[in-house]
Amino acid sequence: MGKRISILIIYTGGTIGMVNDPVTGTLVPINFRHISDQVPELRRFGFTLDTVTFDPVIDSSDVTPETWKAMANTIRDNYSIYDGFVVLHGTDTMAYSASALSFMLRGLEKPVIFTGAQLPIGVLRTDGKENLITAIEIAAAQENGLPVVPEVCIYFENRLLRSNRTVKSSSEHFNAFSSPNLPPLAEAGLQIRYNRDIIRYPTVRRPLEVADTFDTGMAVLRLFPGIGRATVHSVLAAPGLRGLILETFGTGNAPTLPWFLEELSAFIAGGGIVLNVTQCQAGSVDMGLYETSAGLLRAGVISGGDITTEAAVTKMMILLGSGLPVDRVSSMLTRSLCGEMS
Repeated sequence: MGKRISILIIYTGGTIGMVNDPVTGTLVPINFRHISDQVPELRRFGFTLDTVTFDPVIDSSDVTPETWKAMANTIRDNYSIYDGFVVLHGTDTMAYSASALSFMLRGLEKPVIFTGAQLPIGVLRTDGKENLITAIEIAAAQENGLPVVPEVCIYFENRLLRSNRTVKSSSEHFNAFSSPNLPPLAEAGLQIRYNRDIIRYPTVRRPLEVADTFDTGMAVLRLFPGIGRATVHSVLAAPGLRGLILETFGTGNAPTLPWFLEELSAFIAGGGIVLNVTQCQAGSVDMGLYETSAGLLRAGVISGGDITTEAAVTKMMILLGSGLPVDRVSSMLTRSLCGEMS
């Protein structure tokens, strides 16, 4: 008999562990023990299942880079002990947290599977049970002693998605997440079918390192017809701003107004970085395809390709915090570091 596969479940908070407060009638987070009571099926796994609960547990709307550090450090501190990790997290910012960990956990060779629920685990119709059970099964999946999915992923409603390709696309359906520019890494039906052609496997073995220095001196500016100079200027003039994610139209298009390009050019000339991402859920930035994006190119705006805003935010925070020179940060923003861009 080989060694029993061991999985660490990290409960950070979120709907999956919520119950109704009898006094206020609102949903409040409870101790993880409630989840294991609610899912007795977990005892039928032939795995060693251990749990860590954040204290206090965190509503995902309150997640910060400090939360990401706590998650990453929990994985690092237990990395040699467990074969895989399941992170239970609120859905609202799960795509941000899971994207962040994909960039933070350098040299990762084990599964880190984020999951959660749209309905609390104590509710009869909860989606939390199936999500939790299958996330554990995927985190434990091995072939020839090696993990099948050695990546940071999100598992939700029958689909395993690469974390840094994922967006929350519904606040009311059980299939809350989508991956507009990359097919699922696995789909769970009668069997779990893995799409091995797109799963990333390590090519160089190295010890796990955590990149945990963030610089939050950045902003996201979503363009809209009629946006005014005062609005754009106030964002770009924010104290300490080093990076801007510009959410543009279509394939990366923006107004051709001279003042708009002047504002961006001045910010970039002063050492700022502007990353162009599309507002469209699917598709990619292709600057220069139309005249409405050629001006951005001339101003020094760089392309984010088909990266999600969630992945762009976390990637930029980590690169800005890395201490690298601006030209190196810009270069790394335009290329895929861990499968976040095509």
